[in-house]
Amino acid sequence: MTAYYVEDLYRQHGERLGLELVAGKGGLRRRIRVPEAHRPGLSLSGYLKSHAKKRILIFGKVEIEYLRDLDPQTRIGRLEAILGPYTPAVIIARRFRPPKELTQICDELQVPVMRASMTTMNLLSKLTHLLTEEFAPSMNCHGTLVEVFGVGVLIQGDSSVGKSEAALGLIERGHRLISDDIVKVRKREGIYLEGFGADLTRHHMEIRGIGIINVAHLYGAVCVRDYKSIDLVVKLEAWDDQSFYDRVGLEEKYCDMLGIKVPHHVLPVKPGRDVVLLLETIALNHRLKAMGYNSAKEFNAKLLEMISIKQKTSPGARVRDMFHEQVHTGSGEGGF
Repeated sequence: MTAYYVEDLYRQHGERLGLELVAGKGGLRRRIRVPEAHRPGLSLSGYLKSHAKKRILIFGKVEIEYLRDLDPQTRIGRLEAILGPYTPAVIIARRFRPPKELTQICDELQVPVMRASMTTMNLLSKLTHLLTEEFAPSMNCHGTLVEVFGVGVLIQGDSSVGKSEAALGLIERGHRLISDDIVKVRKREGIYLEGFGADLTRHHMEIRGIGIINVAHLYGAVCVRDYKSIDLVVKLEAWDDQSFYDRVGLEEKYCDMLGIKVPHHVLPVKPGRDVVLLLETIALNHRLKAMGYNSAKEFNAKLLEMISIKQKTSPGARVRDMFHEQVHTGSGEGGF
């Protein structure tokens, strides 16, 4: 990911965390190198063996009261030991007033000091979550992301194959647009992908021959979403009579995005095919599979069962059955 600075955290999440900058304004361009924050705790007592130098420091009630109980010289020595060139920032919970030695040292080192309105544990939990989200692996991909029956469908394909037109048809049927043309993808919690659009192009589509349209204005706010999980990928491609297309669906195909396997379908397009209806069918079939019902596998099981029954009832099978019966009972005349 691109570099993430204290200034970004303060600007994007300062209001949510109730942050107030009280010292070290010159250090807002300090880089946050790891998506972690911690309370100094034992480090304030002088034990620095496992002190994390690159994390945001959070001072709660216990840390503030401990510092106040120290004499000024000791207090300065302990603070100088835990604050360094790689410390991104210091955040004080519950809007406690920081010791003057802390603000002085941070001003000299240009380490931003902020006060937060949240309790210590809530602040630590919330900040860790926000940093994890900001540092999550991400990528941009070409395509159109829509929500179809609650399923996030990423429509991909070559230019002019009809991705935006297919998405527009889905929107007209009441489904939702997340992003057109460029989809930003972010890995969430390490287990699923979330897609969203850029702020500038959000809720907009480009339709050849028409131009740029605002889906929210044309169809209403109910037909747009800001983000959605990517549950499957459908690639549209021009119909090729020489290509083989899956007609049963027994084999599950996947594509890799940020290390996560996403179900993948290839949908051939040619005049006369209702692509919108087919995309709806793919989404509904995906929901059935998620519920444990696989139409292709059920059909295959029934077919194998029927073949087995017919083999048992065929003339050749009846002769073999009579032969085995004579062998086991000894009633045959041939001395079997």
